[in-house]
Amino acid sequence: MVARPGLERRRGDYGFDAPYVPLLLSLGGLALLAGAVVNLIGGSAGWALFSGLCAVVLLASAASYLYTTRRGKFAVWSTLLNGLEMRGDEQLLDVGCGRGAVLLMAAQLVPGGSAVGVDLWKSADQSGNAIETTRRNAELEGVAATVQLETADMRHLPFPNSSFDLVVSSLAIHNVPDGEGRERCIDEAVRVLRPGGRLLVADIRSAGQYAERLRLLSMAGVELRSLGWRFWYGGPWMAASLVSCVKTG
Repeated sequence: MVARPGLERRRGDYGFDAPYVPLLLSLGGLALLAGAVVNLIGGSAGWALFSGLCAVVLLASAASYLYTTRRGKFAVWSTLLNGLEMRGDEQLLDVGCGRGAVLLMAAQLVPGGSAVGVDLWKSADQSGNAIETTRRNAELEGVAATVQLETADMRHLPFPNSSFDLVVSSLAIHNVPDGEGRERCIDEAVRVLRPGGRLLVADIRSAGQYAERLRLLSMAGVELRSLGWRFWYGGPWMAASLVSCVKTG
């Protein structure tokens, strides 16, 4: 049995997903809270109550977002990866790996294989996103010998057909702005997957589009499901879903 990735063993620094979002939520919540106090002092109890409720919603959304990006997504992906019951010699690819939150957990499960991560390393998508940071995290997690990092567009993956046993992606494909481009990402993930290989994509938008595309590509066992409150980026209105399937041929 290979070592199982656990939250207690996360030694790297994985930053914050889209860091401007929780900042704006927090600032908006504090501004509304200040407005509620002003309205209350001024005798406008109704406006004070309304502002206070809005402030609570925004601050709770910021707390939910921060929990997911710093802890919740790790718990969810740990469960998903452990559930795959891998042999330990697989070749896997993380599309849009960022600072390695999923890639390095997965790498712990393939000590006899390899874990490849590709990204364009944009800090707007994740704070401090840089290939050097991910390399450092791989060293801290003890998987540097297993991990390979590439700078590449997920719409044009630089790998031959049928290169990987497992392809994963977490909160990355939605950053491609157009539907055609997102479908191209799915096509590329399928192309580099070996027959019998598995694909797992977690995202907050367009998951239904991914599932539909995979069915058109004749992938087996296409499943779309919610990942629960641990993967809420602010609340249920920004909940992540998982699309999973198997390549048959």
